[in-house]
Amino acid sequence: MGKRDIEIDEITQCTECGSENLNQDHERGELVCDKCGLVLDDSAIDQGKDWRSFDSEQDNAKAHSGPASTLMLHDKGLSTGLPFSTRDSSGKNMPMKNRAQWYRMRKWQRRIRVANAVERNLVFALSELDRIASSINLPRSIRETAVVYYKRAIALNLIRGRSIEGVVAACLYASCRKNNVPRTLDEIGDVSKVSRKELGRTYRFLVRSIGVKLLPTSPQDYILRFCSELQVSNKVIAKASEIIKEAERLELTSGRGPTGVAAAAIYIASVVMGERRTQREVAEIGCVTEVTIRNRYKELSARLDIDVNVM
Repeated sequence: MGKRDIEIDEITQCTECGSENLNQDHERGELVCDKCGLVLDDSAIDQGKDWRSFDSEQDNAKAHSGPASTLMLHDKGLSTGLPFSTRDSSGKNMPMKNRAQWYRMRKWQRRIRVANAVERNLVFALSELDRIASSINLPRSIRETAVVYYKRAIALNLIRGRSIEGVVAACLYASCRKNNVPRTLDEIGDVSKVSRKELGRTYRFLVRSIGVKLLPTSPQDYILRFCSELQVSNKVIAKASEIIKEAERLELTSGRGPTGVAAAAIYIASVVMGERRTQREVAEIGCVTEVTIRNRYKELSARLDIDVNVM
């Protein structure tokens, strides 16, 4: 038993509530109190099960090292690779007669990782997907959902006749909509290599073909992100949300672009709460024009009886 195990075993009760009902989570490596939920230790070593092995077969069966599989690689990260080295496993210099053979093995190892046209397509598509997602700071969960959509599109042979970049961008936009992470077509179109028109057309075809059910985007989805980029207070956020809710109740958002309505609501809230932001600032954040904001805020202020001239 190591020193770390002794320290963990010495913890017999919770330091917060004094309870002795402690639970050790082996997956997370944590020691947690069942009564109050306090994490008493978060760096426990997983000792595993019985690691004794009596031959090489048992040793291979019980080994669980290596990186976890991931959808972000065409082979899920399960393939092997040969390192670029001139030394053997013992650290000695490799004889010259064996180096040529080693280089040929490395070359064929790289080739067989991509076995057919589908895998070549995936290699290029996943690299493009990762580039676009990194440009607009999308989390890993969004990327993995987009990969699932793209693989489904390949299985249904939807890529033929369309650009890989367009389908990848459409999958990312659909993934953002599915996971309630607001991103506009303009934002994804600016960092991808396709136009907004092609992106929208590919997105509609993709969603219809692979059977993804997505709810319409609400202006409420953009309030927090736009307000965060404008650096306004929580009072403005609350007021803008209140304006959006009242506008939806009166059906003022029907047939209107959600980003334009959200930007107009934020503009009105900033004026009413005394934290005025210019129409140009709000328009740049919301990826809309100043004319759109003027039209929307006039409609909202008139129907909701809000005086936007208040400083």
